[in-house]
Amino acid sequence: MRYVTFMLALGLAYNISNTAYAEPSKEVPVDVAKLKQDYKRPTEIPYLPDNAYSKEREILGKNLFFDPRLSGSNSISCATCHNPSFAWGDGLAKGVGHGHKQLGRRTPTILNLAWTEKMMWDGRFTHLEGQALGPIGSEAEMNMLVAELANKIKAVEGYRELFKAAYPNEEISNELIAKALAVYERGVVSGEAPFDKWISGDEKAITEEAKRGFALFNSKARCNACHSGWRFTDDSFHDIGIKDKDIGRGKYLKLKSQQHAFKTPGLRSITLRGPYMHNGQEKDLAAVIEFYNRGGDVKRASLSDSIKPLGLTASEKKDLEEFLKTLTGGDKPVELPVLPR
Repeated sequence: MRYVTFMLALGLAYNISNTAYAEPSKEVPVDVAKLKQDYKRPTEIPYLPDNAYSKEREILGKNLFFDPRLSGSNSISCATCHNPSFAWGDGLAKGVGHGHKQLGRRTPTILNLAWTEKMMWDGRFTHLEGQALGPIGSEAEMNMLVAELANKIKAVEGYRELFKAAYPNEEISNELIAKALAVYERGVVSGEAPFDKWISGDEKAITEEAKRGFALFNSKARCNACHSGWRFTDDSFHDIGIKDKDIGRGKYLKLKSQQHAFKTPGLRSITLRGPYMHNGQEKDLAAVIEFYNRGGDVKRASLSDSIKPLGLTASEKKDLEEFLKTLTGGDKPVELPVLPR
């Protein structure tokens, strides 16, 4: 299996005690050397053994990702909702699907999904290869009859050539379409951010306010209880107290703790991904911080133990927001493909 190597950076999951940072105005004594060893960003993108990376598969997957012919109306592509200009989301409070009808949840980003197994807000798909056909076949989203998908793509001469190069001696099928899409999506990785440069030793990469926010993130604000690791997610599902009838993960897992539980989103490129929450109810990062500061909006049996009033001061809220801004980096521009004919 081949892997694609990309720039090293460091992630975040370092636990800093409340006592040590009771006064956020003090200098943050971060053990950078330890962070480099324990939380550095991985150097390789994982691919499945039966769907290894090749440049030909990446090219094929990219064409499919941006091709509206994968939808029943020939007007909606994967990129319609997962637009690189919006950090691979759509910038809307809730997604819009077939017939311009609003969907029930905000479109999640596809950034850094190569490292997770549970897909979607409710975790109903187990990996990218398994998820790829879900939105395509959904009547509410791309409204393509999956039974007709392979023949539709096979009818395009240019695709026959691309498939032959990417998967030689294999018949074009829905499974191969999903595999090619997954190869491309696994390569959608967030770029190096100011936070990474700071962790790597550049003290001028972020402001003093952001450094104080980093301490708060890992102590008083308790953000790292769920937003841990270099991607800033525990890949788990939590009820954070949003007043909504949507039960999320609870539809598939009947545990009390999973009712109204939704997947923890990663925070990379977070400034480009508003509005926020699974239903898009918070318009900006300041509103998100205020939501957590008040301990959510509803108390119920499934509410996560981590959701409690935080008592953050106005200056602490600002410092926390300044830190979150450092997680947006310089992602590589995406060149749109000329689609096969």
